[in-house]
Amino acid sequence: MAKKALLVIDAQNIYAAADSPLLVPAFAESLANINRLIEVFAASGRPVVYIRHAHRADGRDAGRMFDFGGTVEPLSFVEGSAEVEYVPDLKMVPDGLHMTKRRYSAFEGTELDVILRSLGVNRLAICGYMTNFCCDSTARAAHDRDYFVDFIADATGAPDLGESFTQPQIIAAVSATLAAGFASVFETQSYSHSME
Repeated sequence: MAKKALLVIDAQNIYAAADSPLLVPAFAESLANINRLIEVFAASGRPVVYIRHAHRADGRDAGRMFDFGGTVEPLSFVEGSAEVEYVPDLKMVPDGLHMTKRRYSAFEGTELDVILRSLGVNRLAICGYMTNFCCDSTARAAHDRDYFVDFIADATGAPDLGESFTQPQIIAAVSATLAAGFASVFETQSYSHSME
């Protein structure tokens, strides 16, 4: 039988603040789905792993994160800033595990794989922000490490990429790609019911 863990990726203020360039549309709805998943995993005694993205203020650990196209962009996700803190309404479980990452994938440069293996986990449920960056990258990295991956699409979110590619389209595109070779894709309600 598969032992599941929930990865709660980047449920941070930068995605919820009204003045943020990374504001996620309908943030409250996706967060409610994330909290539902946390409740279900905690109630069944399964691990919940909270993951945050952060960088040193001098940017020395950012690598290509902010100059991937050749032009340096302003550093964000700075350690100690309000934008990297968990959103206040995120449900916290007392025995939840907490990690910081510095790349899109939660596996890159972290101890996540070692921790999951030590817990006997072989199936991951992924939720959080952003659908098309950190959630997608983590799902693909998990697949490459031979985990089974459950991608909970409506418990993810992303800023619109302009007027021509909105959050619902982003979620649909990422979900279709992942379902074609990386993960099983679910909605929160059906997934939660299957675990009760």
